[in-house]
Amino acid sequence: MPSKVYSAAIVGLDAKLVEVEMDVSHGLRSFSIVGLPDKAVEESKDRIEAAIKSSKLLSPHDRSFRILVNLAPADLKKEGSLYDLPIALAFLLSSNQTNFNPENKIFLGELSLDGKLRPAKGALSFALLAKNIGFKEIILPKQNAKEAALVKDIKIIGAESLSETIAYLENRKQIEPFSQKDSSAETIDENWYNSIDISWIKGQEYAKRALEISAAGGHNLFFFGPPGGGKSLLAKSLPSILPPLTFAESLEVTKIYSVAGLLPENQNLINYRPFRSPHHTLSEVALIGGGNPPKPGEMTLAHRGVLFLDEFPEFHRDALESLRQPIEDGKITISRAKNTFTFPSRFMLIAASNPCLCGYLNSPERPCTCTNSQVSMYKRKLSGPLMDRIDIFIEVPAVKYEKLAGQGLENQSKNLRENITKAREIQKERFKNDKILVNSEMNIPEIKKYCQHDFKSQNLLKKYVDSGKLSARGYHRILRVAKTISDLAEAENIQHEHIAEALMYRIRD
Repeated sequence: MPSKVYSAAIVGLDAKLVEVEMDVSHGLRSFSIVGLPDKAVEESKDRIEAAIKSSKLLSPHDRSFRILVNLAPADLKKEGSLYDLPIALAFLLSSNQTNFNPENKIFLGELSLDGKLRPAKGALSFALLAKNIGFKEIILPKQNAKEAALVKDIKIIGAESLSETIAYLENRKQIEPFSQKDSSAETIDENWYNSIDISWIKGQEYAKRALEISAAGGHNLFFFGPPGGGKSLLAKSLPSILPPLTFAESLEVTKIYSVAGLLPENQNLINYRPFRSPHHTLSEVALIGGGNPPKPGEMTLAHRGVLFLDEFPEFHRDALESLRQPIEDGKITISRAKNTFTFPSRFMLIAASNPCLCGYLNSPERPCTCTNSQVSMYKRKLSGPLMDRIDIFIEVPAVKYEKLAGQGLENQSKNLRENITKAREIQKERFKNDKILVNSEMNIPEIKKYCQHDFKSQNLLKKYVDSGKLSARGYHRILRVAKTISDLAEAENIQHEHIAEALMYRIRD
């Protein structure tokens, strides 16, 4: 007797509905799965047989059953072990061992040999799919239920085993659905903010001011200077001054990490901004995403957070050049023969570099040991178009003893975070009808609307543009940074001093 239950597949970061069709007939014993299954799906037949036996039910091999499973649509690649539960339920329906209504229900979960349900990746994406297509209920492993319950207006049932699932479907057992109240946003551990306080860095007030502006407006930042000046520590202190994610941003980030299988254990909602710091040996695919099937890379994992690239010129040239389009568009498009995938990548790029191979070019304390050709080759690794997408350039000089031995400011990260949070609230109110969140996301129409400046500021910008020191892209980036500086000062409009400060961070003579 044919039967059909519903499950889903992850495509990129989103889920698509999959129909699990089952036909059971008597004949030469066989168990076939069709519909582009991968190895994990094909192996599900053995897990399902053991799980059904452990649940005290008639397994596919107990009789001469000829079983055909079709995962539709047939041209969509099916991956992973999450189809164990829907295939098992479809078999039990077809063999008349259970009776329930599978309509408007999505099933997913891996079965262990004793019939227990193991968690699956992408529970949030599956719940969003169920809501978008009008399904009323999703039944999945109990460990995933709280994550899926972040989506409102869907009945989330977390089951511990196959037998418990059947008992619930046959109305022999009540399972309380997880509610939005159960999955409310968790408070952030204050240790997250205090892990590296910005007060640890002695001196470097100029760089700290640049970090404040970068964090307030989501701007890209480039540190350069000799070894040991504090470039890496400055970048790593950035999470301590960033405001927490809003609930909508948390859903975006949680969805990415859930699909990637990187959601921290016992954490169902990521409410702090990601900080990704990959090693310079990573490949282009690891940075932008890809593979078969395409998975999110470091740029997407840094969405709504920070991508820190230390030793910037040491990264592969192809990997660095791949940053250009995502920085501009806030998304990555990966094309394959049969499909196109779009991953979000709205991140702050923080890069750090030495001025040359030895690190002491133009240093007043130590002579540079590099030849002119070595210095030229080192700088040539960073192309003009890539560097033109950086908003703020900061030199981080060596720190003198008086600064190192001096007393630091207490609660410096906390105070800066309060200022940055105020500036972000101003931007949130400003852009509430524009579908953007921070100043760095402004396009030309928003810049013309919100970045008005006086005649004196126009003359200053004209001087730099006409001299060739400022490109058209650089001009718009200056206005974005100046708007952030005015937000930090709680000024309604951009003033001349805001433009002058933004130019000071941009122009490199």
